[in-house]
Amino acid sequence: MTYTATGQTVEEAVMTACKELSTTRDRVYVEIIEEGKKGFLGFGAKPAVVKVKKVVQPLEVVEQYVKDVLHHMGLTSAEVSVKQEGKDIFVSCETEEAGLLIGKRGATLSALQHIVQLVASQASEEYVSVQLDSGGYLEKRKETLQQLARRTADRVQQSGRAIKLEPMSAAERKIIHTALIGNKGISTTSQGNEPRRSVVISLTK
Repeated sequence: MTYTATGQTVEEAVMTACKELSTTRDRVYVEIIEEGKKGFLGFGAKPAVVKVKKVVQPLEVVEQYVKDVLHHMGLTSAEVSVKQEGKDIFVSCETEEAGLLIGKRGATLSALQHIVQLVASQASEEYVSVQLDSGGYLEKRKETLQQLARRTADRVQQSGRAIKLEPMSAAERKIIHTALIGNKGISTTSQGNEPRRSVVISLTK
């Protein structure tokens, strides 16, 4: 979003543009078109002209996008909070209807996170990672997957046969792989094509 403004000085013109764009000086890019001249005794004066572009903040874009999606889903009472740590953006959606947002085995939440990731990438000049959570689901799911990994590894060691787990997202597969790092005699690999890619737990050859 850009706005061209005039003023007696460049700074005055910039402030006028910021007001029109509902933003602040530190969140705009300024292109000076005309420096302006004071003139002499009222003659030869020229106003300063600037073109001001509002710099889009990925954090703000993500927050507004998630709010819009939740509104269209009918979750109008949901509270959305976002924070950024380095290149990571964390989004928390608190709602009494978390089940609707999360979906079966987190499918809806995962799909929305993927879309929000694309939105954030378009709004940022550098790579950012988005993590979307609701009701602490991600931590609960992580604990469930870690337990599944350990139980399955025990079964593999007892039977000597490899076991293929259900298809999972890349993030969930990583949890399985990480949980079994250091487990002697056990190896993990991913097989198949997205979105039906699965982790296979087997004995180390």
